[in-house]
Amino acid sequence: MELPAPEQLKQSLYVPNKTLMGPGPSNCTQRVLDSLSNPVLGHMHPECFEIMDDIKAGVKYLFQTKNTATMCISGSGTAGMETAFVNLVEDGDVVLLACTGLWGYRAAEMVKRLNGDVRYVESRFGHALSLKEIEFAFEGHKPQVFFIAQGDSSTGILQPQLKEIGELCEKYKCLFVVDTVASLGGVEFLMDAWKVDMAYTGSQKVLGAPAGITPVSFSDRAIARIRARKSYVKSYYFDALLVGQCWNCFDTPRIYHHTISSTLLYGLREALAQFCALGRKNVIHRHQECSHRLQCGVEEIGLEMFVVKANDRLPTVNTIKVPAGVEWQKVSQYAMRKYKLEISGGLGPTVDQVFRIGLMGANATYERVDLVLNILHEAIQSTKFVEKSKI
Repeated sequence: MELPAPEQLKQSLYVPNKTLMGPGPSNCTQRVLDSLSNPVLGHMHPECFEIMDDIKAGVKYLFQTKNTATMCISGSGTAGMETAFVNLVEDGDVVLLACTGLWGYRAAEMVKRLNGDVRYVESRFGHALSLKEIEFAFEGHKPQVFFIAQGDSSTGILQPQLKEIGELCEKYKCLFVVDTVASLGGVEFLMDAWKVDMAYTGSQKVLGAPAGITPVSFSDRAIARIRARKSYVKSYYFDALLVGQCWNCFDTPRIYHHTISSTLLYGLREALAQFCALGRKNVIHRHQECSHRLQCGVEEIGLEMFVVKANDRLPTVNTIKVPAGVEWQKVSQYAMRKYKLEISGGLGPTVDQVFRIGLMGANATYERVDLVLNILHEAIQSTKFVEKSKI
């Protein structure tokens, strides 16, 4: 029996316009949205290659690196994380994972599947790791690879001292992997100067491009480690040497590896162009100023930030303690129902404990800060009133 065509697909697509003030994705600018309506190109067309070369130059500026192995992975930020480990970890390699929230434990799940030897250095709840804690873990575990998230979007923790951590990795002959998905563009990041061996970020955060295409970069030291592997990289799709040939990173002809979405390339290219036009330092400063305004406003309406030390707070994903007697879901639902504004709850270790307010890209403005503060305060008061009226 032949199945009939589904009734719902007889209707045209409708997508509501929402203000995305959660931990990502962020709203795209009109320039980025317009770029997505360009004609589709073949992934092996010369015009597509030119766009890819533009993107590589923009990503190098974004990461502040001269690495030739700078490219994009077709996938979300999680694909960037998997690309790091599948290329750099072999059976039995000791991998030390810094945990300031969810992402160190997510990384562990990937390393375990690669038969790596997983070790942890865990921060106190609501705190960044100290350099002393990290060095103590290095002395005890002697890792081949060290991973840390510069900004953990589940807790809103910013990990400082990456420069000093890079020096530690060099001292212990350890590859240094940094997750910058939620942080890049909102705080300083200097890949080469800080001796980072592999970094990846998210297209949908500060850059304000669609998700699904992930910038990554490998140092020469990391590429040498990959070339010296005793075993094949355990994923064809995420093999950095193959993807790198596709992106013309090495002194070899471009190859066909997989079908890259030309549409996603357009969006990322235009997002990077906007970032470059504004200037890296100016974008970082704007995000930090907006976060400071939000934190001051949070205090004014009687709420409390989750991360204890101000210097350890991630400006792009701000975590606010849920007040006693308040259900975060009802606050979030109120904001979405009445204002089409996204306010997210916690993730991983912060589930039911925090609100997460994203200030990224086009949403990192004073106007959006004031908007989200007003709606958050109204939503909390409204849900409190509803609860009292039931008593």
